[in-house]
Amino acid sequence: MVKESPLTPVNKPRRSLSEKGKKSSSSRRTSGAAKKKKPTGKKGKRGKKRTWNIPSWLQYVAMGGIAALFVIGFYYFFIRPYAYRWKPCYGTKAYGVCLPAGYSVHGFDISHHQGVINWEELQKVQNAPFPVRFVFMKASEGGDFSDTAFVRNFERARRHGFIRGAYHFFNPKTDAARQADFFIRSVKLEPGDLPPVLDIEKVGDDEEALRRGVKTWLRLIERHYRVKPILYASYKFKERYLNDSIFNTYPYWIAHYYVDSVRYEGEWRFWQHTDGGKLPGIREQVDLNVFNGTLDDLKHMTILPDSAFHKS
Repeated sequence: MVKESPLTPVNKPRRSLSEKGKKSSSSRRTSGAAKKKKPTGKKGKRGKKRTWNIPSWLQYVAMGGIAALFVIGFYYFFIRPYAYRWKPCYGTKAYGVCLPAGYSVHGFDISHHQGVINWEELQKVQNAPFPVRFVFMKASEGGDFSDTAFVRNFERARRHGFIRGAYHFFNPKTDAARQADFFIRSVKLEPGDLPPVLDIEKVGDDEEALRRGVKTWLRLIERHYRVKPILYASYKFKERYLNDSIFNTYPYWIAHYYVDSVRYEGEWRFWQHTDGGKLPGIREQVDLNVFNGTLDDLKHMTILPDSAFHKS
């Protein structure tokens, strides 16, 4: 090993004060940066996310509750309204449904929704164990809509021996006098036909205006055909909107599905008891009805050959 001489060489470089300052300051910055990068325990705790652990039993309870709500909703909206279809039939089953007990005169009603009807095949129901005697068909709606199948069905029904009738679907937003005039121009009734029918299912914006409009239609139709029209509505609709002494003077055709008997306490002539009937010659399901009386009573309701309307 070589020892350094105690004499200071003249040419040996010395570190200046500025260089010493730079070195010390850079070392301080380096150490400071290192200290800043090091996370503290408090900051680490603040940045940590909390997780919620739901007990498994609570998850099963929630799933069971959702399933129960689904089953209840499905039953309320899709099963309960049609529960009558699955009830045991203790009476007579025919035409795909359980026929109401105690009625001997059966009928049906149709529109263009039933498609093309084979009237030759349909005629067989007149000689069935539970004969179908009458048919109502949609003729018009509002002030300008004609049912596309009415003319053909109206003519075929008479030719094949059915007691026929025509109905108008009332639009509360259309002038009642215009609707009556449109029905008169659309339907030419003859002796042996049933009185005109007004089908009322919609209220509109004003209940009082609805009642005025219905009375106008009934009055104009009665004046033209010289026979009291038939009023068609559900029993709840009639009791709420059409329950007064004037409306009660018109023959009532009640719509009440999937029940064993009529709940309406007033007088009625026809009862539409199902929309799920099946008749030969009609591919689609059809509404079935019964008449509250005998076949002679039904014929007595029709327009007679010597009626004032026929003479005019």
